Amino acid sequence: MTNRVVLIGHPVAHSFSAAMQQAAFDALEIDARYELWDRRQIDLAEAIAELRGDDFLGANVTIPHKEHVVPMMDRLTDDAAVTGAVNVISREGMKLIGHNTDVTGFKAALDKVVGKQKMPRHAVVLGAGGAGRAVVSALISEGFQRIVIFNRHLHRAEGIVRHFSKSASHMDLRAMPWHESVLEAELSKTKVLVNATSIGMVPGETPIPAELLPPDLFVIDLIYNPPVTQLLKDAASARCTTLGGELMLLQQGARAFELWTGKPAPVEAMQAELDRTREHGLRRIAVDMGPAGAAASTDGTASSHAAGEPAPRG
Repeated sequence: MTNRVVLIGHPVAHSFSAAMQQAAFDALEIDARYELWDRRQIDLAEAIAELRGDDFLGANVTIPHKEHVVPMMDRLTDDAAVTGAVNVISREGMKLIGHNTDVTGFKAALDKVVGKQKMPRHAVVLGAGGAGRAVVSALISEGFQRIVIFNRHLHRAEGIVRHFSKSASHMDLRAMPWHESVLEAELSKTKVLVNATSIGMVPGETPIPAELLPPDLFVIDLIYNPPVTQLLKDAASARCTTLGGELMLLQQGARAFELWTGKPAPVEAMQAELDRTREHGLRRIAVDMGPAGAAASTDGTASSHAAGEPAPRG
């Protein structure tokens, strides 16, 4: 019996995860198939229930469902419980276990961009979805003393502040309205800027006007497709240190693979497939559009997305 792993989100056709994870299964000669499931929220409970079938190893979860699946799990790991978001589902018999490997993936990206310099203590985070929650959780555990969250809908950012109120009681964690004057003021006081939104998936689109970016920031954009977003281009021009979302995608994906299979992830094979996918565009991958839709496919022209299913965010 061929085992199955699925990515559940809406949309999913853009995702690099299928190519990366299928390459990992093939490299270790594991009889498994990675599928893309495009599911609306109304169909989410049915999709999660299907994962209890014997042929499933587990799943990735991406935008917009990382928070919605939390109450559908039989058990949450510490990272999933702390963040309030799930991007990986594994199985223990008939039980579904919710994990958050985005936290580990983001820590790897943060360490990469900071390098040998002393870890900063102030950060600005754009976005209050599942990926934003993972970023905030990682920053808290890394000892940051001030984190400011901006989101188009302020109440969602305020929800993150409430969620982390106990673990962040020692620090300054706050939500602020998304106004350019407020952004500019906070960016002048911070050292780390993280884009955990989907703004920037369309070429030329950016969450922050170039003129607001001060020099010498560490800028991480969780979007991995395109690999260099307009935000990263503008930040580089402002003499900032920049990093896109591919490293986070790889690291969280490797951990997910290990949770599903119990085997060390073939990281080199996964990175090689990401390189090929980035260079040549997405391979044609069947997408199950769910009970109400027909199958679709992508040739690499679909809209991109932030990493994280493997977050931003898939």
